[in-house]
Amino acid sequence: MQSVPPLRDRHDVLVVGAGPAGIAAAIHLHRRGIKVTVVDKASFPRDKCCGDGLTTGALRLLDELNFEPTTVARWTECHDVVLRSPTGKLVQLQLPEGTGQFAAIAPRKELDTSLVKHARQLGIDVIERVSFERILGYDNGNVQVMLDPLGERTFSWIVAADGMWSAVRKSLGANLPDYLGDWHAFRQYATNVTGPAKEKLFVWFDEDLLPGYAWSFPIQGGRANVGFGILRGSKSSPAEMKSQWQSLLQRPHVRAALGDSAEMVDRVTAWPIPARVTSATLSAPGVVFIGDAACVTDSLTGEGIGQALLSGKLAAEAIACTPLGDLLSAGKHYEQSIRKEFFADHRMSVVLGKILAYPIGARGALRAVNLTDWTRRNFVRWMFEDEPRSIITTPSRWHRKFLKRPGAYASRRSAYRDSANRDMV
Repeated sequence: MQSVPPLRDRHDVLVVGAGPAGIAAAIHLHRRGIKVTVVDKASFPRDKCCGDGLTTGALRLLDELNFEPTTVARWTECHDVVLRSPTGKLVQLQLPEGTGQFAAIAPRKELDTSLVKHARQLGIDVIERVSFERILGYDNGNVQVMLDPLGERTFSWIVAADGMWSAVRKSLGANLPDYLGDWHAFRQYATNVTGPAKEKLFVWFDEDLLPGYAWSFPIQGGRANVGFGILRGSKSSPAEMKSQWQSLLQRPHVRAALGDSAEMVDRVTAWPIPARVTSATLSAPGVVFIGDAACVTDSLTGEGIGQALLSGKLAAEAIACTPLGDLLSAGKHYEQSIRKEFFADHRMSVVLGKILAYPIGARGALRAVNLTDWTRRNFVRWMFEDEPRSIITTPSRWHRKFLKRPGAYASRRSAYRDSANRDMV
């Protein structure tokens, strides 16, 4: 059994949850010289229901953390994307090659474990099998909490990165009654993938799934993450999705993409997707909520890793500029940052989701995407969040070289190539 290292008498910040959001917050806090402890009720490695996809935005944020992709055994960079219209028409898209990474697939069991190791290598305390029980009260500008099995502890701030059913939010009585997520998704892994899905990323907009979609994301070793997601309260209930899942896997276009020898392995997993950042509780005295605890997932695609990483970064920045003992200012600063970075994108995604809810809307959108090389080239970068979803309507986020920047890890690749060239001389 793992021995739990003793906590020092006082830490500046407690991060509850060691997923991407929590680790991002911890690293950004640590860089600012703030003492931080991360606790998680799980033991790593642990699986997490997810599509495993990393957008350009997520990759840029991982690059900021100096996270090394090679520490993830089955990290799979992807360039080719295939979208299927409700009519069956295929739209072939390609992300840039040779200028950094724009899309990757990383199994969450491996990614999250590597992020935890990365944080520990930086000197951050990450303590597993520790559960947050409740907030006990406030004392001299600090927050007193109860942790199991560590007992009562005192911190200057709590960063709640503990998921949609946040124990921290529950302890404050801020849970949304009867909230079960905005989307619901199913996922299973495939092995022996020999079709084009072995290397290409597929998204299928089948008519009976709209406004949702099905996907296949390639993973090294002839594997793929295959799944589908639907809007809660739409055509299918979560219970009906289980039977729908088997019929989906037998559809000719899905089988053709995976190949005849493909087999589904491991168990089917399902999870709710919280995507209502504009109405979620974002802070409380001495507490900020990040990641799924803040419902920051993109309501159009269901992607949440990039949003989790960004919310963790924004929380760290807000806490870092707040004097000790001030239990309110960091929350206000954080909420302002969230509104700036998330609200316009969320509203844009909601509008686009309503368009894609109907076959005519999905067909029209994909027809527009496929008009020219320019539309295909720039849409795929926008789709993978190379830029914020609603950047056109938010001038404060404009910058030079819109949709022309190199991808994540581009500078590291250049350094690697330079080193290799020197070695060859």
